[in-house]
Amino acid sequence: MEKDRDKIGLALGRIPSGCSILTVEHAGRSSGLLVSWVQQAAFEPPSITVCVKRGRPIAQLIDAAQRFLLNVIGEDPAAMFRQFGRGFSLDEDAFHGLPTKPTEYGPMLVRQRSEGTQGCIAWLGCRVTQKIAVGDHD
Repeated sequence: MEKDRDKIGLALGRIPSGCSILTVEHAGRSSGLLVSWVQQAAFEPPSITVCVKRGRPIAQLIDAAQRFLLNVIGEDPAAMFRQFGRGFSLDEDAFHGLPTKPTEYGPMLVRQRSEGTQGCIAWLGCRVTQKIAVGDHD
């Protein structure tokens, strides 16, 4: 299997998923993270899977809040990738310079009309129903 690792990685990379910005707020603290492994998991009830690398600071907020907002990125993701790609400590302002709107699930990234397709095109308020450890992600 080790000799096929690169081939397996290429095959896995071809499975469609899409990138989104996961945001969460709990007890006055908030953060956001670019997530690239998002998939529909069920129709009834409507369910998705989201993978977060274990050890990311945002995981503490997700565990405490047991909910998050999935901000679905539009056709021009470059600005969102630059803003959220590296991740943040819980003491950093993940939303500096971005218009947001508070929701019960986490900060909503408000689409900036003057910037065309930049920003988010949809939002999903999500409740955590299960957490499964798989490899280096939950």
